[in-house]
Amino acid sequence: MRLGAPVFGGIAGPDEWIAALKTRGYRAAYCPVDEKAGDSVVAAYQKAAAGAGIVIAEVGAWSNPISADEAIRREAMKLCRERLALADRIGARCCVNIAGSRNPANWDGPHAENYSKDTFDLIVESVRGIIDAVKPTRTFYTLEPMPWVPPDSADGYLELLSAIDRPRFAVHFDPVNIISSPDRFYRNGDLIGNFIAKLGPRIMSCHAKDIALSTKLTVHLDEVRPGLGGMDYRVYLKELSSLDPDLPLLVEHLEKEEDYRLAVDYIRGVAASISLTL
Repeated sequence: MRLGAPVFGGIAGPDEWIAALKTRGYRAAYCPVDEKAGDSVVAAYQKAAAGAGIVIAEVGAWSNPISADEAIRREAMKLCRERLALADRIGARCCVNIAGSRNPANWDGPHAENYSKDTFDLIVESVRGIIDAVKPTRTFYTLEPMPWVPPDSADGYLELLSAIDRPRFAVHFDPVNIISSPDRFYRNGDLIGNFIAKLGPRIMSCHAKDIALSTKLTVHLDEVRPGLGGMDYRVYLKELSSLDPDLPLLVEHLEKEEDYRLAVDYIRGVAASISLTL
């Protein structure tokens, strides 16, 4: 497995990007350019990554392809196609988005219609439409699990894989996003093991964060920096280590470079305690 995180500061080009990653000891990275980058720029970053032994893990396509607003939906589909094409051009392991939401006020929020059959069918239609339009040959389109829209579990992901039925649709894993109840919180090691047992070979990239359960009624689960919550990182890292050795594990959602340093130090410490090297 390969650890990575965002790099801070002005990055003038591929050489500085690689130097920043190497300084921090990262062997995986977020895509350093967007879909507007020309082919020569994309090729330069791809060559630099390959030469330095860096895996470009994922291209984010954060948008709402199942929006109830048709104009927003069309724009999201366009962005997803462009980002998937970028992932294929630069050789990223995957392009990742969430399924979206039917919530008109919050593109990634909960809504009663998120679990309807019509929404499931719309997710299938949108993913097929994105993949079929781009026809990627080197990368995969993936959906990051969420707590309030499919896929929200291993079995939910299996159902979507079967329904979408595209070889270039694969799996993204973020266990924090599916720890959505006290039971899942306290038994998250089992949840992680079950997810990887069912979907492991199809996982293209993973996220690293943590989650805390507070005592405030009724139920409050909050995302926190790795090491400050209750996620079982020993199980998480051990299970991931049984998969593809190039599988990326990317830290996300922190505000400061120092927060990322502390998160990375914690994850590396847990890895060392179980004789793993990231």
